[in-house]
Amino acid sequence: MNIITLVENTCGAEGCIAEHGLSLYIETENHRILADAGQSDAVVKNANKLGIDLSLVDTIVLSHGHYDHSGGILPVMKLNHTARIYMRKTAAEMHCNGDRYIGIDTDILKLPNVSLIDGDMKIDDELFLFGGITGRRCYPQSNRKLLKVCGGEKVPDDFSHEQCLVVTYGREKWLISGCAHNGILNILDRYNELFSGYPDYVITGFHMMKKDGEYNAEEISVITETAHELSKLDTVFYSGHCTGEAAFDIMKEIMGEKLIALHSGETVRCGGM
Repeated sequence: MNIITLVENTCGAEGCIAEHGLSLYIETENHRILADAGQSDAVVKNANKLGIDLSLVDTIVLSHGHYDHSGGILPVMKLNHTARIYMRKTAAEMHCNGDRYIGIDTDILKLPNVSLIDGDMKIDDELFLFGGITGRRCYPQSNRKLLKVCGGEKVPDDFSHEQCLVVTYGREKWLISGCAHNGILNILDRYNELFSGYPDYVITGFHMMKKDGEYNAEEISVITETAHELSKLDTVFYSGHCTGEAAFDIMKEIMGEKLIALHSGETVRCGGM
């Protein structure tokens, strides 16, 4: 299996674009997958730079309905007219950060190859999608500003539009989550319900970023408690994007080699069968 970070906030390969967003190219025995697509055509430009042919992608998974994960879908679809796009039905709702719209380009919904998912879905023996994450332990504090429009009014986003991708590679299981808005511990709880255990690897943002890097006591508590809980697992975590460098550094101190940074253009190390 081959996994390349096509888009992330920081640059890891010369000539690759870094932008606030996330996109992963995943190549398995049976699939060429795009997990999220960043916020712009940077996904196409970086793929070209890295020699990845996006016209061969057969599966696109949108983790949630925000622009910085969906903005590259339409540029990709100019090159690829056949890839099946999987997103939650609720990903098409109006999503806002205060007064600023941060949802998807609704032209995506006009594409003929979009599958709108309501529950969990087994695509095949390699790929499985799940949502239904309801727990709230160590809930990311940066969610507080994020809203959705319901009945014409803005209400706190419950992130029912978030879904996770599980990739089975031999005996290994990889969990791919975009931003983990529902909280990575709650996502892992839901994973455990489904698979009676925990994944070998997780690629995710932790949604703990603050632009000024100044965290209050409650935010620090959530970050450190999350890191301590994750460090108890026999799981390696790759993270970046919305985690934020300051939060990543705090978690790295606790998690050590179990936490690895993502960068645009870099290959994620995949284990054996």
